[in-house]
Amino acid sequence: MVSLAQAAQAPGYPAEIALVISNIPDVAGLDRARDFGIATATVDHRPFGKDREAFERAVDEALRVNQIDLLVLAGFMRILTPWFVARWEGRMINIHPSLLPLFKGTHTHRQALEAGVAEHGCSVHFVVPELDAGPVILQAKVPVLPDDDEETLSQRVLVEEHKLYPAALAEVASGRAKLEDGVVIRG
Repeated sequence: MVSLAQAAQAPGYPAEIALVISNIPDVAGLDRARDFGIATATVDHRPFGKDREAFERAVDEALRVNQIDLLVLAGFMRILTPWFVARWEGRMINIHPSLLPLFKGTHTHRQALEAGVAEHGCSVHFVVPELDAGPVILQAKVPVLPDDDEETLSQRVLVEEHKLYPAALAEVASGRAKLEDGVVIRG
């Protein structure tokens, strides 16, 4: 989120970070957003119990009230319902710490090391109902070094994530990358 907020301050950047929403009250990210002068909101998921769609309808309402056009997930560790994904189709992106379609889900760095791949990295993709399966907008690669462990590999991937996510957001916000019929169209 901080990398996105910093990028958005640059002259000519094609997106404004207009709102940061958290499902957990009082997280540090909300304070960081306020430091950037970004509006914040909390929609605590706990009062909704197991009714994920009701929670998402409350999130959707906060997004609508704040006239949000594009949803950029950053550290939002909840699986979204088909209703919400359909509502934001083509207007919701996420970053994942692997070279999708490889290593979906969690513990991607461990998965990469166990698989013995020579390269690892991160992907920004459009969100679709299937977890980590959306069409890729951009990717960044890092070599897997012989002495890597999960921590060292994670640190190198994170450096790339902080560069890749603002670049991918710029592509989508400017219209240079869009989702059409399940495919990323460049133009």
